Amino acid sequence: MERVAIIGDVGGHPDQLLRALARLGAAEGGLPPDLTVIQVGDLVDRGPDSAAVLDIVAELLDARRWIQLAGNHEAQYLPGGTVFWREPLAEADVARLRQWWADGRLRVAEAVRTAEGEELLVTHAGLTLACWQRLGEPLSAAEAAASLNERPELIWEVGEHGRDGNAGPLWAESGAALHEPWMGHRGVVPFGQIHGHSTVVRFTDRTWRCTGRIRQRTAVDWHARHVRVRVGGRVFTGVDPGHGRTGAAEWRPLVLDNARVMAPTP
Repeated sequence: MERVAIIGDVGGHPDQLLRALARLGAAEGGLPPDLTVIQVGDLVDRGPDSAAVLDIVAELLDARRWIQLAGNHEAQYLPGGTVFWREPLAEADVARLRQWWADGRLRVAEAVRTAEGEELLVTHAGLTLACWQRLGEPLSAAEAAASLNERPELIWEVGEHGRDGNAGPLWAESGAALHEPWMGHRGVVPFGQIHGHSTVVRFTDRTWRCTGRIRQRTAVDWHARHVRVRVGGRVFTGVDPGHGRTGAAEWRPLVLDNARVMAPTP
């Protein structure tokens, strides 16, 4: 058993990524020996230096204890994607992302088992009820992660601007697309989830962006910028700090002590 840390969206801010790594005890030699990091995607765009973020991650990927997931901002540069960002990456950085995708270092999903024995699925935006059903209703987070990594075509499913339940695990919006359908599910919610991409709150002014039913089931750590929503006996945790153009003044990675990653790093 070890520590597993989940880092939310970085969005082109190398200083924010370095701050997170320092908090986790990383040094010039790499990550601490008891630590595995899962980064939920959206490394690039918005911030001042996406290339520098990719440089940092490139060194850590070689250590094999850094698990890199794809976000929608990475997926636009992959084969089959459509570039939507108005300030696209340089060709060399696009080639680097495509290489990571080709050799399996850039993935769609991961699964974690906590010290209490709970399984958690980690994706960029969360697995909606409809997408879970399309996967054949896997009963474990490990099975769901394996299915998502084997069926990457789902990552391009946007739905109605990411706001309906048909949105895939890189596009589903918190609230209407992710939480509401699961809350209405009459069966068992099979596992908890951890995701980035969006939140049901605005951290800058501490306001809400969701219905009353979701708000009643939500706990927010405003300093760490973690949002926990109770869904059918499980917890869905959002870790997107919302860096935007300028970066978040205060936030923290989500750290799970005595946890383990359930699938081997490729």
